[in-house]
Amino acid sequence: MDVCVIGGSRYFGRRVVEELRDAGAAVTVVNRGSTPAPHGVTHLRADRDDEAALRAALADRQFDAVVDQVCYTPVQAAVAARVFADRTPRYVLTSTVEVYAHLGRPDGPPLTESALDLPAEPVDLRLPWSHGQFVADHYAEGKRQAEALLTRQAVFDLVTVRTAHVLGGADFTGRLAHYVDRIGRGLPVAVHAAPQRASFVHEAEIARFLAWAAEADFTGPVNAASQGSLDVRELCAAVGLVTGTEPRLATGGGEPASPFSFDRCYAMDTGRSARLGFRFSAVTDWLPQAVKEVHA
Repeated sequence: MDVCVIGGSRYFGRRVVEELRDAGAAVTVVNRGSTPAPHGVTHLRADRDDEAALRAALADRQFDAVVDQVCYTPVQAAVAARVFADRTPRYVLTSTVEVYAHLGRPDGPPLTESALDLPAEPVDLRLPWSHGQFVADHYAEGKRQAEALLTRQAVFDLVTVRTAHVLGGADFTGRLAHYVDRIGRGLPVAVHAAPQRASFVHEAEIARFLAWAAEADFTGPVNAASQGSLDVRELCAAVGLVTGTEPRLATGGGEPASPFSFDRCYAMDTGRSARLGFRFSAVTDWLPQAVKEVHA
């Protein structure tokens, strides 16, 4: 199998590359070259936002599947739809639970893939998607519009993997480290008065799922999350067990809520992934070890 991974330079994206390589696939990584690619992988350097440069780097290469780790906007999705139209029959877009942000509500049921009607979702290519701060501030909207555009325009088979909040020792975002640090030092953690449940997934398992999805034959959106959701109080309790410190939770102090305290439901239903043949582990199976990796 010949697979192209767009991005794949860090965190679980790099793990995807290694999963595919170790399973025997020929892997080509396309990114700007900020870090060396893993051993045994073809590395093409190009900025995905530069359509001409991307075409030039790819030359006449063809792939059995593409895994896109770094598509954040509908403009990037439109470029991908054009560039890969005749290069691959299968495209796996790494998306996010955040695409449900405008749908989640307090005490709502776990979110299913059908909660989001992609053909009806608006897409606006005129928004300032080339501005980094705008993209960061509109992360959920950008991902949602990217899914919607590819659903409408792609001529290849499309899978959109809606990943839960990814945790692990290699997390560069510092979100889990925020809890480990503050709880470990006995500092208060800001939470909502009635924090809602969310889904999580370990970095190694989401990498396995994405590699599996690249070789599978299903299409459409699929939720990817560990079994069992947590609210921030339960997350803090798990961290406290590892650090040996009783968490101090603070509400209403005017400080922004901590990264995984939510005022709406971000728990996802993973029935579809199970029916397709991939059954995720329970969040309690791996969370203590992930916390230990950060705490070390």
